[in-house]
Amino acid sequence: MARGQNSRRGADERAAARRPDPAQEPLKPRRPERRTATAAGRPPTACGKLFSKKTDDNMTTHTTVREPMTDVETRPRISLDGTWSFKHAQHPDWTTITVPLPWQAAFDDLRDVAGRAAYSREFAVPEEWKGRTLVLAFGAVGYFCTVFLNGHEVGSHEGSYLPFEIVLPADCLLDLNKLEVLVVAPTGDAAEYPEFPFSEIPHGKQSWYGMLGGIWQSVFLEARHRSHIRHVDVTPNLEAGTVGFCADLSPRDATRLSARVFDGSGVQVAAADFQIGKDTAAFEGSVVVEGALPWSPDTPNLYRFEVSLRSDGMLLDSVGKTIGFRTFETRGGQFFLNGKPFYLRGALDQDYYPRTISTPPSLEFLEDQFGKAKALGLNCIRMHIKVPDPRYYDVADKLGMTIWADLPNVEIFSPKSSQRLLDTMEGMVKRDRHHPSIIIWTIINEDWGTRVREEPQHRQWLLKTVDWLKALDPTRLVVDNSACGPNYHVKTDINDYHYYRTVPELRSEWDALTNEFANSAGWTYSPHGDAVRSGDEPLVVSEFGVWGLPHIADLVDDEGNEPWWFETGVGQSDGVAYPHGMLSRFNGFRLGRVFGTLDDFAEAAQWYQYQNFKYEVESLRAEASIAGYVVTELTDVHWEPNGLMDMERNLRVFSDRFSSFNTDIVIVPKVERFSWWCGEAMPVSLSVAAGGRSVGGGTLSWTIAGLDDGGSVEVPEVAPLQVLKLPPLGISLPDVDRARMLEVVFELTDRQGTCVSRNSLALAVHPKRTKPAVSVSIASDDENVRGHFAGLGYAILGTEDADIFVTRNLDERRIDEIRLGRKVLLLAEHATNGYLRTDAPPREPPGLKLHDETPGIPSPPYFSFPGHGLVDRRGTMWNGDWVTTFSWLARTGPYAALPGGPMMDLTFDRVVPRAVMTGFRPWEFDARVKSGVVAGWIHKAAATILEKPYGDGMLLATTYRLLEDRPGFDPTATVLLEALLSDLASHG
Repeated sequence: MARGQNSRRGADERAAARRPDPAQEPLKPRRPERRTATAAGRPPTACGKLFSKKTDDNMTTHTTVREPMTDVETRPRISLDGTWSFKHAQHPDWTTITVPLPWQAAFDDLRDVAGRAAYSREFAVPEEWKGRTLVLAFGAVGYFCTVFLNGHEVGSHEGSYLPFEIVLPADCLLDLNKLEVLVVAPTGDAAEYPEFPFSEIPHGKQSWYGMLGGIWQSVFLEARHRSHIRHVDVTPNLEAGTVGFCADLSPRDATRLSARVFDGSGVQVAAADFQIGKDTAAFEGSVVVEGALPWSPDTPNLYRFEVSLRSDGMLLDSVGKTIGFRTFETRGGQFFLNGKPFYLRGALDQDYYPRTISTPPSLEFLEDQFGKAKALGLNCIRMHIKVPDPRYYDVADKLGMTIWADLPNVEIFSPKSSQRLLDTMEGMVKRDRHHPSIIIWTIINEDWGTRVREEPQHRQWLLKTVDWLKALDPTRLVVDNSACGPNYHVKTDINDYHYYRTVPELRSEWDALTNEFANSAGWTYSPHGDAVRSGDEPLVVSEFGVWGLPHIADLVDDEGNEPWWFETGVGQSDGVAYPHGMLSRFNGFRLGRVFGTLDDFAEAAQWYQYQNFKYEVESLRAEASIAGYVVTELTDVHWEPNGLMDMERNLRVFSDRFSSFNTDIVIVPKVERFSWWCGEAMPVSLSVAAGGRSVGGGTLSWTIAGLDDGGSVEVPEVAPLQVLKLPPLGISLPDVDRARMLEVVFELTDRQGTCVSRNSLALAVHPKRTKPAVSVSIASDDENVRGHFAGLGYAILGTEDADIFVTRNLDERRIDEIRLGRKVLLLAEHATNGYLRTDAPPREPPGLKLHDETPGIPSPPYFSFPGHGLVDRRGTMWNGDWVTTFSWLARTGPYAALPGGPMMDLTFDRVVPRAVMTGFRPWEFDARVKSGVVAGWIHKAAATILEKPYGDGMLLATTYRLLEDRPGFDPTATVLLEALLSDLASHG
């Protein structure tokens, strides 16, 4: 049983003794020798591993944590945020910059630039501060900085994400002081940055979305008594009703230490006073809080903890932290928050902002974002391989959102980089231990920076690091490697895994993955005999999802200019992740004739995204063994538009429906297919999935929207975290005179008649088919094709007598027949040689064996009718696994017989093309391409239905898989096949 609530006394000493050494050899000093501040100070204190880096008697820097709450009387403060002078090495002149803000957000010409920069500003020290200890505090600076005061180096710091402070030497201070900060944000050039190349520093998604350089969190100057509190660790214990603390002190005059706890209304609920010696450097104690209220997403009860130093009744120093009482643990493969069942419904968050990159625009912005997340039904946010501004966690505490926090990754695992990972992880715990919202730590994401498959040493490092981190912070669960294929876990509190598939394109793969994962697949753990697995680790699909596309009008400025990040992503995913020029491509591929406007296309893409989220979340909730999920992701991030909100935090078009299945109690309807003939009895497998609360029995009713048809079944009690599978339900589908989309609405009411859950199922219903829809005769060179059309009632004749020739092979003979007037329907279901034609292409000179054993080079498809390639989608950007493809069918002419659209939906599940036709010029999308696909931000347009005349005849080619089921079984396959016949027959 993994627990998340224990006393932390002595944990730092134990953890320090067990810090994993990846190279099993002494690590070299982490800090460059040229720095003024070195790591040669006193050893770690008993609580917090706080180092002083001393260079002389009057200059000391502390790598410590900026306290979020201070007493304004004991610690007056001056904010140094605002306008600073700034100069980057690429520019000869000084300019100004706003602090806090990464320089990449401040200057257009530095968007993608790392390197070296200098900051400068002046400040005056108030007269009343004379004689006090002056501390200069930085929230975070990326990546390495050296600080100068009036020309004297006073300290330095390495690491992009954590706070640090510098005690300013009194003899360096003047009436008006000049503060300079030299910053280095390294590139990947190890020759230029040998001490810390980008590949060996914790950087997270900077490698995806752009560099983070400069002073990106707040800076302030603070006056303290010479006897002050350097840092305090706080550990609330819900089970014991206590608040344990460990204070790291700068002792000189203090003789008493006081601890106070205040509730959310400001009322003092606990207090304790302790006698201390004037030489006390560290003090551990606890305070009893009677009737402590637990923190949870539903009831985010917060307290304020304050610790103060006094001497002879005089208050010398006081700091405080917001805390909450909670436990988080696992039992029997499930989560429990404060001892109660908890089903995790999360979303990944990259913590990027539209104009400020990593610096939150405001507290209100964060509150709005978290409020929307809760309204969507989320109870957890996975902070993805990044350490955010501390206000992020403040808001999560306040509004009630659990956090799963990842350690930023490196690229190369080395003694130095692994030490930096440990240092950063330790700093994350130190800065954020007091936040009740944080429930999980992740060490590695998807094996980034490690090589667990190839390196036994990396697996051992990971195993030891899990033990070290759990000793350092026993109040949270720990994930070793948040895994995806082909990597895996070694030792973890949570058996989580990532997989991305789109539906309907890859529905069978999604279903197979989910089924295997739900049954504790062996592929989630190391196969080398070194995994530590209890079998009770909760199963969580911690990344999945698909792209939507934002409404561009919501992102452009008042002059209609695209946001700067539209120019990002050009090198990602074979170019399909590049947003710039989206409107031009939309017009160039003639998608306006299919969708109307680009805004209409974006809305259709968002509904496609909704369809995927709905299907995939429901399939996860149907498995009682799966304890939670994390969708990708909360917001779009630059070129990655898979958010529930766009970069500006505008909600997707489906936001008001998302919580119908992203909620605690979910009705899960499952069907074999989504396209039916009217009058058929549709079997529906119904489940009721309970999350953190039980279902006390009731009635599950169903109706077909807009009709009187319906029914109901009785539902017995469902315990928390259980899935009740109801007896199969048969719904008789109503008569329709034309094909239409219907919605079956399900509602679960309790025994008092209160609705506790609603959900729906969208499907296509077609009129009964009594005869062939098209009066044509068929010929074919394929026995299976002839048999299928005969089964549909079509007359099968010889080639010369039939109206339409249907084939799976297009060679010189068939092309000659087209030229002479034949109408040919090509079922190009499988790609073979990369050509739409099945015969070998002619060869180009020179007559050398350059391509294979045949002399010459195969000519491109363009030079042989029909002039197009045929490409298997698997392994390409058309596959639709992570980067989404948007498939469409123009519902005009005979294709209007297929309801819905034009974006492909689940009703096409059984006919989804596995190949696409390529090599089209824009004008061919005017009329020749009837159905097609684009990837990402409308790139790589290809066809799935193509019409092409030749001579006196006509070729109509499709890659839809229309003959896989028995004749007439799937209405979508049948109606689409007959629409193709009708289209081809219409050509005189």
